[in-house]
Amino acid sequence: MTVFWKVVAGGLLFTVSLTLLGRQAEGQGNGRDKKEVSGDSTVYLGQHRDLWRPLIHTTANLSEISSIKSSFQLRTFDPEGAIFYGDTKNGGDWFVLSLKDGIPLMQISKEDVLVSVAGGPKLNDGKWHTLEVSNQGKFVILEVDGSAGLVVGMQSENIEDVIFGKLRLAVGGILINKEKMIVQFEPQMDGCVRDGRWLNLSIPWKVEAEELWSCHQNIQPGSYFPGTGFAVFNTSVFPFEEEHGLKIELWGDFGQMDGTILSIKPSQEEPMFTVVASNNTKVVTLKFKEENVTVENPFKRLLITFQKDLLKVFPDEDESKSIVLPVSAVSHPGYLAAWKNGLLAVGGFLGESEDNVGSHFLTGCLEKIQVQGRDLDLDLGIKHKSISSHSCPA
Repeated sequence: MTVFWKVVAGGLLFTVSLTLLGRQAEGQGNGRDKKEVSGDSTVYLGQHRDLWRPLIHTTANLSEISSIKSSFQLRTFDPEGAIFYGDTKNGGDWFVLSLKDGIPLMQISKEDVLVSVAGGPKLNDGKWHTLEVSNQGKFVILEVDGSAGLVVGMQSENIEDVIFGKLRLAVGGILINKEKMIVQFEPQMDGCVRDGRWLNLSIPWKVEAEELWSCHQNIQPGSYFPGTGFAVFNTSVFPFEEEHGLKIELWGDFGQMDGTILSIKPSQEEPMFTVVASNNTKVVTLKFKEENVTVENPFKRLLITFQKDLLKVFPDEDESKSIVLPVSAVSHPGYLAAWKNGLLAVGGFLGESEDNVGSHFLTGCLEKIQVQGRDLDLDLGIKHKSISSHSCPA
């Protein structure tokens, strides 16, 4: 992720608190305060929780372990996130496998040695990949789809084989302070893990959530909005110069969308601009202040440019269909001031009061969202827990 989007999360002024999407898979109650599942369960890693906390984890005696190999399948379009964690000595020695820029990243701490290595094929292509992690003497080896992906060698006079105590394993998070890692990354991943074979263990895994969310059978790239919430950003984080204006581009099948796609609200004012799709009428309505303009579907791309004295809307790339709305400094004072200290919502309406905040949520898939020519990662805004940031059901 670029430094540009790193600042997005830090500048937010808005909080969203909405209902939980009932997107659940079966979990078996164990009569205690945690549910338990089998280690080969399918786990959706993007499930809402404390960001660094694993979704499932287990603990075993080292004396019970005869295999030094773990394998599982991973599928994601997300370029970044935590996958698999293991430790001994209550976190004294630890291992983390994650993705960074789509590439596997292994970080290992053992006694006085701290190692980080990244490499191998990009895995965020939406296909199922088989990953195998094994320990062979002084080497930790990651295989991807049967081929060597990463090999990490570690040697120190202080390193000794640990054959007693506890081993902890976790999926979707870590059990140590994130500051201990050499390479920092965004933990939550819109992806799935299945068919786990963790060492030779057959013990159950504890679930941190009440239920595990299910994974879609087939996926495509994009951001999926199930009609229960939206994502919001502070507009001040976007690069903007008034004389050059601002550009927003949206891609997707607008004929299959229903609800508010986009909403822009200046600080302490009513919404300035909204884009709403109707699955019934197959039109997209753009509202700028008091003006309403409708655009007939179908189209796959919507380009909106905000300039000093006009607002242009381009459905697809056909300039003959473009819509131009003149902007008068008299009738629309402070028109571009929204970008200095306002809010941008994707998938919902930024109402003036709590009663209509987020009304008419979007149902559908936005295949790509760009602001000023850069991809917008919804994980870096404040978003509702039901939104999938990098994948849509296909």
